Amino acid sequence: MKTQDSRQFPLRQMILALVFLGIVGLLIELLLLEHFDSITQWIPLVSLGLGLATSVAVARRPTRSSMLAFQLMMAVFVVTGLLGLVLHLKGNVEWELERSPDLGGWQLIWEALRGATPALAPGALAQLGLLGLAWSYRHPAMDPDYKAKEMIQ
Repeated sequence: MKTQDSRQFPLRQMILALVFLGIVGLLIELLLLEHFDSITQWIPLVSLGLGLATSVAVARRPTRSSMLAFQLMMAVFVVTGLLGLVLHLKGNVEWELERSPDLGGWQLIWEALRGATPALAPGALAQLGLLGLAWSYRHPAMDPDYKAKEMIQ
């Protein structure tokens, strides 16, 4: 008889694969964009690198400690993504006000959202973090008896 966890296993594998591919894709995109001019631009690169390492670790051998490291990195992704949204939007507002000091209200917001820096792009990092946290929710490796169960089966 199949347990609930064994039925969810293919879904877990697919979600982790999406997280992994998303991390690789964002890393490549940021490197191609030369997203390393300032210390704040290094934050997503370092986060993605560490996230890639923890993703590989939990894919190869999900232990309680590797799961906790992965969950920590996914939380960092969410925070970093939200910080990136603020920084991108702030930069675009400053740019738009420099070009047109008379802009304000909804028109300023609209122009900032459509600005030179993709204001919503960092949301992809936050989304990956949420996807990773969903993947790790109630993961069997978080059960203290996980190894014992593994050996019995």
